[in-house]
Amino acid sequence: MTLQLTVPNMACSACGETITKTVLALDPAAQVETDPKTKLVKIESQQSETAIKEAITAAGYTIA
Repeated sequence: MTLQLTVPNMACSACGETITKTVLALDPAAQVETDPKTKLVKIESQQSETAIKEAITAAGYTIA
């Protein structure tokens, strides 16, 4: 499943790394691309959209 999420409070590359680590902790085989300039996160994962969104939110990021 491919997700494209907008994360308004992803401010820098360190934020992107945190989001990437959060998703990989949930699904080690996931492919994650983050772009702090556009605030977009693209995720290819076998996990549910709900589980991924909950993990990112728990890490302190909002999803638009």
